[in-house]
Amino acid sequence: MRRRTLFTALAAAGPAVAGAAPAFAGGRHRVLHVRPGDSVQAAVDAVDGPGRTIVVHPGTYREVVQVPPDKVELTIRGATRDPRDAVLVFDNANGTPKPDGSGTYGTAGSATFSSAAAGLTVRDLTLANDWLRADHPEITGTQAVAAYVTGDRSSFENVRLLAHQDTLFVDTTALDAFDRQYFRRCHIEGDVDFVFGRATAVFEDCRFHTLRRDVDFTPKGMVFAPSTARANPHGILAVRSRITSGAEDGAYKLARPWVPSYETTAWPSLIVRDSRIGPGIDAVAPYTDMREAYPWQTMRFREYRNTGPGAVVTVPENRPRLSATEAESHTRRAYLGDWRPYERP
Repeated sequence: MRRRTLFTALAAAGPAVAGAAPAFAGGRHRVLHVRPGDSVQAAVDAVDGPGRTIVVHPGTYREVVQVPPDKVELTIRGATRDPRDAVLVFDNANGTPKPDGSGTYGTAGSATFSSAAAGLTVRDLTLANDWLRADHPEITGTQAVAAYVTGDRSSFENVRLLAHQDTLFVDTTALDAFDRQYFRRCHIEGDVDFVFGRATAVFEDCRFHTLRRDVDFTPKGMVFAPSTARANPHGILAVRSRITSGAEDGAYKLARPWVPSYETTAWPSLIVRDSRIGPGIDAVAPYTDMREAYPWQTMRFREYRNTGPGAVVTVPENRPRLSATEAESHTRRAYLGDWRPYERP
């Protein structure tokens, strides 16, 4: 089933009407309830202090949601524990023209959900971008982001992140900021560079799923594309996770380094450890270059104690690994420091 069909069916259960006011509960709007016919963005706009909670009830909400920096310590959660029940979705791409004629959205601007607030918590939701290349052959900027996240101490648990290219943009508030993000029990799917950015981002017990693509070339895509700042000792860490695929065996690469034109000193860092890598990943050559000037071999790409057919080491120089001593420096505690979201019940 194409994703557009899926979300159309879900929307029939209760599409959102942009601008409709959410319902409130508790003193000074501590808890805001969003139901079909309400707007999630309106609830965010109504947040009047730190530590507020927005509860999103089952339905499909077709809108763009942006959490500004002043909405600190905000929690946005689904009303049920099933993230499929509450879906936030839109369909902008990098190359989509803005309605005001001022240009296109760009990669970050294409995001269905974005947050620049410190202390954000998102739970039990689906965040999706259902823009499809086949529907827009005239657009060459095909990045279409489900979530663009900056801000320190951003936590996602039991969240589904669905798109194709550039699904999850883990970024920082500034080039010299080392903002921390934590993802637990999340499902993230896409095809090209679908987890990317310069944040210190820890993924624990997550599933990364590569999509089937009807193209005649390989690799058909890459899971990770970190762009870690050179001064940051910690980039993307995936631990106790699994990588699955809807495509044929060996069709995808595990990662390629992204050195942006606006930050050419970047030194991308990716550690995948204690995880199961399925057959969809090319085990012989799991890494590739984005640009010849920045070969992956010069980057901080390492693995440790992975299992599965995609983790089999056949050409050792293509699978750089951590020693047991080095692995002690690549844990959730080392990456997140004094912030310990994994200790929450």
